[in-house]
Amino acid sequence: MRPIIAIVADDLTGAGDSAVQFVRAGWRTRLSIDGAHEALDAPTADDVEVLAVTTHSRARPGPEAGATVRRNIERLRAAGVSRLYKKVDSTLRGAFKAEIDAARSAWRDDAIAVVCPAFPATGRTVEDGVLKVNGEPVTATSAATDPVTPVTQSHIPTLLGCAHVAAVADESPASLAARIAQAGDTVVVDAREEADLERLARAIGLLGERALPVGAGGLAAPLARVWAGADQVAPVVVVVTSQHSTARAQIAALQAAGAQTWAPPLDSMADDARWQAWSAPLLQALARDGLPAASTLLLLAPAGQHAAVDPDLVAQRLGVLAAQAIGTAGAAGVVATGGDGARQVLTALGANGIALVDEVMGGVPLGTLIGGRSAGLPVVTKAGGFGAEDVLVRAVRAIRDRRFKR
Repeated sequence: MRPIIAIVADDLTGAGDSAVQFVRAGWRTRLSIDGAHEALDAPTADDVEVLAVTTHSRARPGPEAGATVRRNIERLRAAGVSRLYKKVDSTLRGAFKAEIDAARSAWRDDAIAVVCPAFPATGRTVEDGVLKVNGEPVTATSAATDPVTPVTQSHIPTLLGCAHVAAVADESPASLAARIAQAGDTVVVDAREEADLERLARAIGLLGERALPVGAGGLAAPLARVWAGADQVAPVVVVVTSQHSTARAQIAALQAAGAQTWAPPLDSMADDARWQAWSAPLLQALARDGLPAASTLLLLAPAGQHAAVDPDLVAQRLGVLAAQAIGTAGAAGVVATGGDGARQVLTALGANGIALVDEVMGGVPLGTLIGGRSAGLPVVTKAGGFGAEDVLVRAVRAIRDRRFKR
């Protein structure tokens, strides 16, 4: 395997702070201390999905820096890289315009350089096109007196001679992508908060391979997640056996996000014949027609009580049904709410454990199944009475926005 994604940075530390964001999203990532030629010739290059290379060009004159960037990107393109992240300094130091122009022209004839060096976690924001550090224009900070690469302009569109896309409250990623596509071949986009970077990353994902994102570690983090899920079209199966009121509120949020719900009548669980009569047509329809790309399938325990139906039976019925749906749909992952239901799903899949890799939020683990016919399948387990209202939505996104190896 050759690299899928390349990060091209003007210095080593910058390459590192962006590359680590891809590691957190599950990508096999290598940080090279040199450029593309050296990195691609390394013995481990074939095992890498994300390759971060360093051009050491920050202090070079514009024409020389641009030529170096161009050579590196052309080499990476020839190696089959399909996505590129141009890492720049979050305070605009270096041959900023020369490197971005070179990167865009080397990437694709129809490339759009989408520029946003915001990094809110470190005090860097882009507001009305102005790069600010802790609320002050960057030219009012020590970056302006840098002895090697002093910054002389805070307004990025002026620095680059390009278009600017201002922030719009509560805008959808699709709307933002459309505005970027119409603005020009180099576009500066505002971002004050992490949510703005998340929206921008999803807009970049919608623009496809022609988009050339340009930024710092701030944009790299959500972009690594968006690209991890870019090619994933299989559904995520969510099974809820808990009757807790907290779980029911979480179900409503998941349904509002578009989940397709299969909720059996309570009396269908009372005996095998009635259960077969209800569940078999659903599985047949799933096998015949499938589900829309990147959809969510919710298997929901019915509310109420029935003399012949106890919680163990509900968990067993839905656990087996979830396992069947996972196999039929070729699911991307499973989310199980309710301890007994989660155990039944894993048992039905033949799993004997979970390899933990992260958490969706505190107390909601994310991992992959160990053993059984679905070994390696991403899984989130959650107690029924636990978690924020949007935790199931976040759990599905956690599965989609991470690179899993199976």
